[in-house]
Amino acid sequence: MEKVSIIGLDLAKRSFQAHGAGVDGGVAFRKKLSRQKALAFLADQPRCIVAMEACGGAHHWGRAIGALGHAVRLIPPAYVKPFVKRQKNDAADAEAICEAAMRPTMRFVAVKTSEQQARAILFRTRDLLVRQRTQLINALRGHLAEHGVVAPQGSANLKKLAEALGDETTSLPLLVVELSRVFLEQIDQLSKKIAELERAMTHESVRGETTRCLRTLPGVGRSPPWRAANDCF
Repeated sequence: MEKVSIIGLDLAKRSFQAHGAGVDGGVAFRKKLSRQKALAFLADQPRCIVAMEACGGAHHWGRAIGALGHAVRLIPPAYVKPFVKRQKNDAADAEAICEAAMRPTMRFVAVKTSEQQARAILFRTRDLLVRQRTQLINALRGHLAEHGVVAPQGSANLKKLAEALGDETTSLPLLVVELSRVFLEQIDQLSKKIAELERAMTHESVRGETTRCLRTLPGVGRSPPWRAANDCF
């Protein structure tokens, strides 16, 4: 069998497809692996380049494979697609990953640490809750507008809707008032959770060197605008 210099690994939920190639690009092996046996198989391979698409779970596997001594390369899926020569399947994808990684001008994605991924989840969680709160506010505005109670857009104007619910002159049906208060309770809970996440984001932002530098930029961080941003460089 030809000596392996690069392995293309197509990740999936239940099984992986590995495509090994030599220095000249010749096929060394094509093998389907279960998730449980993937690391054991790679541990038995000579130290080489292991390439994967930068998809869900790729950073986790990149760290695990890198710990075995292999050089990990993550490729954006859009850069792999042109190298799929035939009908799309796991074997074809693994071969395409392998060929894409062998290109000297290919651009790779850095493997993230678990801490970096945790911070990304923190950011995405806050973003999700903000969108959910916006949906609730818009729904509440729409429901009350049908009964003649209107308020400008934005969470800052939510107080006007709450005051309208307690105003007897609005003559809102009791059911509308009760359901609107359900909306207000949910919005209030989301606002408190968003505030907690923002405090956590502020705490995390001072831990990383890059984020500490970004906080010094005018209009980005909380530092005064006259503070020199080039302190980071």
